[in-house]
Amino acid sequence: MSFVIKRTLIGVALATACVLASHAATVPAGVQLHASQTLIRNNGSEPETLDPALAESVGANNLTRDLFEALTANDADGKIVPGVAESWKRVDATTWVFKLRKNAKWSNGDPVTADDFVFGIRRFVDPKTASTYAATYGIFLANGAAVVKGDKPSSDIGVKALDKLTLEVKTAFPVSFLPDVMSNNNLGPIHKASLEKNGKDWTKPGLLVSNGAYTLKEWQVNNRLVLEKNPQYWDAANVQLTRVTYLPIEDGNADVKLYESGENEWVYQLPPGTFEKYKSQYPKEIRISPMLGLRYYSYHTQNPVFKDVRVRKALSMVIDRDILAQRVTADGQIPAYSVIVKGTNGADVTPYEWATWPMAKRVAEAKALLEQAGVKPGSKFVFSYNTSEYHKKMAIFAASEWKTKLGLSIETESMEFKVLLKKRHDGEFQMARNGWVADYNDASTFLTLIECDSDQNNNFNCNRKAQELINQGSQSTDQAKRKTLLTQASKMIMDDYPIIPLLQYSSPRLVKSYVGGYSLLNAQDRFRSKDLYIIKH
Repeated sequence: MSFVIKRTLIGVALATACVLASHAATVPAGVQLHASQTLIRNNGSEPETLDPALAESVGANNLTRDLFEALTANDADGKIVPGVAESWKRVDATTWVFKLRKNAKWSNGDPVTADDFVFGIRRFVDPKTASTYAATYGIFLANGAAVVKGDKPSSDIGVKALDKLTLEVKTAFPVSFLPDVMSNNNLGPIHKASLEKNGKDWTKPGLLVSNGAYTLKEWQVNNRLVLEKNPQYWDAANVQLTRVTYLPIEDGNADVKLYESGENEWVYQLPPGTFEKYKSQYPKEIRISPMLGLRYYSYHTQNPVFKDVRVRKALSMVIDRDILAQRVTADGQIPAYSVIVKGTNGADVTPYEWATWPMAKRVAEAKALLEQAGVKPGSKFVFSYNTSEYHKKMAIFAASEWKTKLGLSIETESMEFKVLLKKRHDGEFQMARNGWVADYNDASTFLTLIECDSDQNNNFNCNRKAQELINQGSQSTDQAKRKTLLTQASKMIMDDYPIIPLLQYSSPRLVKSYVGGYSLLNAQDRFRSKDLYIIKH
């Protein structure tokens, strides 16, 4: 999502931010559609859940984006467009009003109401739900921080149904990008009756009542997940794809083989080092674009082996990001030395000073730091990553850098992605592979990875002085002041070395040339199936 913080006068009503009609797939004039509008795409992993309140991974959110619809949404180019809300306005600095569509329905035919959003959001921030995103988004809403901590009841969260089709949202501080935040389905509606009737089984095929462009037809764990067009969806007349099959393939080479055999039409991500090969082999099917995302490694900063900042700094210094980007992944990604990536609004990228040093100087400094910290050559560290040839090659490269340059011994352990997610949240690791794709275009989405008390901070670090700067920036309606404060805070925290920033994401993949609606402008890699169509071939 893309937005800019704008200075406003508190208490002055703002113009209605009513976006023009939002419709599904726009088929260019002269394009003939295929008789069969079906798509098979790889999703990269088995989803950990289909509950939008609990969805955390990119794969799970790809699915909930098809099954559910929030107040707003991202179109094919990544721009914010109306979702269930057909319009909205900012009444004052901390109050927004969203008007819902009269024709928005659940898949069982029930109308979607403002009360469905109130129920969904209250459930999302309720500590009993235990969502790992509750604080990430809840902090934007009035009383959100206290509700997430359990200090206030979920009924105190800043959302209220003014009538069946009008939702008022109160924020904890000025959030001029709230329409972008509200595009995330964690903050979307939930069909209360079906959830209460079916309990934990409410997301199973035949039981899931959803309000998106698609419904859940089939879910074969570790095999496939099938969605079918929802005839009750308000814009169903403009939705072209009638069936979408998601595959959970983690191995990039297996992904490509399925693609080449015709059993897959959308590669999730090309294996490292293969981009140029497939670009030459399939020039009309290669797709790549820069993303607002960061590949990084997390330290467990409270683990005895990584409590010393000198150890964390040393390991970060010696990884040659240029070689990693150009020779290992070799797919258009660029080196990263900050938690903030290029193209992010709301803060500047502040790379480490040593990033421009010759490698020999960096290695000498890193060795000195380890010696000061009492870490001897041969010391052993454990690195955890999720099963994938991509992540394995990156891990092998990093382990080699630490071995050859610092004499350290690295034990690697591989596991399913959902297992790694739990391991990171539970703090049962020393170092772990990690990654983040922006949920909206603002520095705050990346700062959530390193802020105190954030549920996305798997590093368990906390710099209270920097946190105060972030808090001050959040309260400010002055764009320049806010940007300065968030930039200072990010640099201060990164000097504590809670993570190892490695690369800024790109999305190298193969997509069949007959898949229409795929845009290279989508920096958050959010593709709704409703925006796609199959061209006659």
